[in-house]
Amino acid sequence: MELLGQNEVEQRQRKVLILSQDSFYKVLTAEQQAKALKGQYNFDHPDAFDNDLMHSTLKNIVEGKTVEVPTYDFVTHSRLAETTVVYPADVVLFEGILVFYNQDIRDMFHLRLFVDTDSDVRLSRRVLRDMKRGRDLEQILTQYTTFVKPAFEEFCLPTKKYADVIIPRGVDNMVAINLIVQHIQDILNGDICKWQRGALNGHTVLAAGKRSHLESSSRPH
Repeated sequence: MELLGQNEVEQRQRKVLILSQDSFYKVLTAEQQAKALKGQYNFDHPDAFDNDLMHSTLKNIVEGKTVEVPTYDFVTHSRLAETTVVYPADVVLFEGILVFYNQDIRDMFHLRLFVDTDSDVRLSRRVLRDMKRGRDLEQILTQYTTFVKPAFEEFCLPTKKYADVIIPRGVDNMVAINLIVQHIQDILNGDICKWQRGALNGHTVLAAGKRSHLESSSRPH
């Protein structure tokens, strides 16, 4: 977004926008929320996401409609009453750890990127992030070994096979990032056909499935 010069553009005028799968976590029951506050709820399972809402929102975006995206509070593990208004854009970047898991959603993407990062780096980033959210180290590590790592191996890693491009080293791989930026720029300039793989009304959706927890990513645990 920075290299494309989109961060400084007013929301309504952006040609490229970025959305996170994390915005679509399900509303928890009282029992589930109590577990979440103790680090005992699995946020890395596919069932943790509201896939119907995710699919309908992305479909509306691809059709060029203005949508309202949920706002999720990662401290209280709850969906807020406020929503974020998202306006039509030429290119949509949709990121998340399980964006390739659901086939109906996966088939909407025109370019699939898998960001591959070393497990030690992923864990260290998680620890630093969650400690900033007020969680103690023991809870963070217990949740990692109980839910995060097993879910990654069962649900996230197998979706790597659906990627068109695999990006090693994540945010440090500037060669890959610059290639993606150029690809998006070519789309914006009309040099690449926007209706490849089922695009509607000239809108393109790129998806980044992540094995890593990059600085730009928000996660609830």
